[in-house]
Amino acid sequence: MKIITACFFTILFSLAVFAGEAPSGKPEASLDLTTIDGAKRVKGTWKYSDTRIIETDFKSAGADNQPTGNAVRTYDYTPKAGVADFDDSNWETIAPTELNKRRGNGRISFNWYRINITIPESVNGFATDGATVVFQTALDDYAEIWVNGEISRFLGQQGGSVVAGWNAPNRLIVGRNVKAGQQIQLAVFGINGPLSNPPTNYIWVREAKLEFYKGATEPIAITPSEVNLEIVKKDDALEKIVGANPKIWKLAEGFKFTEGPVWTNDGLLFSDPNSNTIYKYSKDGKLSVFRTPSGYSGADISEYKQPGSNGLTLDKNGNLVVNQHGNRRVIRLEKDGTETILADKFEGKRLNSPNDLAFRSDGTLFFTDPPFGLPKVFDDNRKELAFSGVYSIYKGKLQLLTKEFTGPNGIAFSPDEKYLYVGNWDEKKKTVYRYEVSVDGTLKNSKLFFDFTGFKGEDAIDGIKVDSEGNLYVSAPGGLQVLSASGKHLGTIITPQHVHNMAWGDEDRKTLYLCARNGLYRMRLNVAGVRPN
Repeated sequence: MKIITACFFTILFSLAVFAGEAPSGKPEASLDLTTIDGAKRVKGTWKYSDTRIIETDFKSAGADNQPTGNAVRTYDYTPKAGVADFDDSNWETIAPTELNKRRGNGRISFNWYRINITIPESVNGFATDGATVVFQTALDDYAEIWVNGEISRFLGQQGGSVVAGWNAPNRLIVGRNVKAGQQIQLAVFGINGPLSNPPTNYIWVREAKLEFYKGATEPIAITPSEVNLEIVKKDDALEKIVGANPKIWKLAEGFKFTEGPVWTNDGLLFSDPNSNTIYKYSKDGKLSVFRTPSGYSGADISEYKQPGSNGLTLDKNGNLVVNQHGNRRVIRLEKDGTETILADKFEGKRLNSPNDLAFRSDGTLFFTDPPFGLPKVFDDNRKELAFSGVYSIYKGKLQLLTKEFTGPNGIAFSPDEKYLYVGNWDEKKKTVYRYEVSVDGTLKNSKLFFDFTGFKGEDAIDGIKVDSEGNLYVSAPGGLQVLSASGKHLGTIITPQHVHNMAWGDEDRKTLYLCARNGLYRMRLNVAGVRPN
């Protein structure tokens, strides 16, 4: 069956090439967070802590100019309070009017100021929905700013999230296209300076304010910016994968929710199921809309939280295959702009909302079908199947493989295609299972491969990808978890925002593109990945 959708298929308008600096000029409204009323308007409470310099183990520079040499001792500080989930409940609470109090112990000293703000419905008569929000602060003497657990920087950057200069204001965008009730976490790291001649004064806040501007509602590509990354190593094999000095770069921001990426000849395609859109991030760093609507064309779209496309992949002919949440089907986009429906019903009943998918090299398609795309999920009266299935399409025939999962989600093959991995999005059973794959596209010998249920973190199992050595990269509680082919936990890649799905990109397949909530990131690894086509 084919449906003409050419009117939307060719939409490729440019959103923005690079993010500019924070807007200047007169804002529509502003709030002074150093006042009791200003802090109250955003339901914010200022928390404070000194820091302490500590000795720590490290490695000297090796022949590769990376930390691969001999063991050495160096210095760090504690606490590391920029990350989003840091617990500051035991910190000192300070009144907004006391931010100008001299703090720290003078000389070489550092400290933290943290506040969680909630976007009000309006500020001085200006409705905040859709606004761009700028935070400006100035500390005596320097400051660095973390926003929602992230600090970004690029070569030559001055100000914004990093040190602006002697008593100079830091000014940066902390929210785009915001909504009333949205929460934003700010962590300000104070620094006494100049560091080469430690002063006899102390650290204090000169200003802290929010400015609200009319803003564009579309996501944007930014100047690729390095952001904070934490690697928790459980086995030495992880360092062989990520390297001794791993980096992660932010590429684009302002999405509602990023998912389902796939690398193509033109760059990366990925879904925003919440906005019913597929985006393209091209090889030259430009962001554009590839397709909208991407997953639902019904009139009642306002009822849906995730109506759009989710998983994307390529068939052996290079055609894009799409899991459509709202339309509840798997479709293939043809070269002429039409859609071919590959699966929409099982035994006469509509599918739930196909989520993730993977091709075997012979063209057999495997996909998961939880009800997460339905407005009321498991309790939605539109749900026709009593189970959440894993399916394959073998020689044109749709077949149910298993219905043992509550919320089957991520799916991926081992490099030799002997095994199929399936993850379960279930708050009570956060598991990854492994199956042997038969020639006819059926599964056998189900085995619990890894159980993440006891790991800390709110999320269950989402996307899964595999590298050429058989290692698994699993969106799981605590971060992007890395498992060996034998099921050993090698460690965790912790990014500023939780990664929900990934795709191997670039010519050598060693760049892992990360769809993490409202941002797009990339990370260079030492091993090549397995990708479709």
